[in-house]
Amino acid sequence: MKIIDLHCDALLRLWEGKGTLRFADAPQLHTNKCRLYQGKIMVQCFAIFIEPDIPSDQKFQAALEQVDYFYKEVLGKNPDMVHLKDWSDFDWLKVGQIGAMLTLEGVDAIGNDLMKLHVLYQLGVRSIGLTWNNANLAADGAGEPRGGGLTLLGKEIVDFNNEHQLFTDVSHLSDRGIWEVIELAKYPIASHSNARALCHHPRNLTDSQASAMFEKGGLIHVVYHPPFVKESGEVVIPDLVKHIDHFCELGGVRQIGLGSDFDGISVFIKDLEDASKTQNLINELLKHFSEDEVRGFAYQNFLNHRPGVKR
Repeated sequence: MKIIDLHCDALLRLWEGKGTLRFADAPQLHTNKCRLYQGKIMVQCFAIFIEPDIPSDQKFQAALEQVDYFYKEVLGKNPDMVHLKDWSDFDWLKVGQIGAMLTLEGVDAIGNDLMKLHVLYQLGVRSIGLTWNNANLAADGAGEPRGGGLTLLGKEIVDFNNEHQLFTDVSHLSDRGIWEVIELAKYPIASHSNARALCHHPRNLTDSQASAMFEKGGLIHVVYHPPFVKESGEVVIPDLVKHIDHFCELGGVRQIGLGSDFDGISVFIKDLEDASKTQNLINELLKHFSEDEVRGFAYQNFLNHRPGVKR
């Protein structure tokens, strides 16, 4: 069954590798092209992520360098990787092609300069998360003890996303920030988050947040990172399935998807260690849900709820 994966950090790994890694088959990449094909990934979203310790005056340059790796290493050397810049592009993928979409994980790189956000939009970014775990000029992240919400700049960015039909990603936001995005965003999404009721971690969503996301028409894509799946002990695929089942109980059966976080994690769910193993998750889901429901989790729910699609 084909898959849309809303989050990976392959661009960060390529950037750190300084040209030594081949996207096509580098074994260091959980989401190299070979593994994407093996896992039947039809669309892979590639996050631009800038480490917090990079000096602020160098962050936008680092973001542009990651975009350069996307264009030259991911797309330029692999004609079967197709850049998705318009929401209709998803409908034109052919057999033997993999769609690739840019996302932004935290707006640290733009500082307070919205022109830089325009540049990233022109380069293809179609989903924007305001923060990583830290606080920045737009909002507080899940790791900021202050627990503040969106700043005026953050609200301007949500307005920008609404105007340009971009997702506003709540993964990594503080609780207050999540609620403010749900209120303000036309296209809210959690690209890689699980259920806090099953694993009490600030990166996961409470039941009330998840229910509000579903009521707003938002999507929640579950993440494969073991600390977000289970609080202790070995984590296996059925543990992740419990999060999907829980979100279904909250009314989200048609609004759940997948967001692996591959290349951004160093510990793994057993038998789900890289993109090539993704069908192991699908096979487990088919034991608990109908084929139509699993097809929704795998790709169809996203296609039905992307911006520009009438529902």
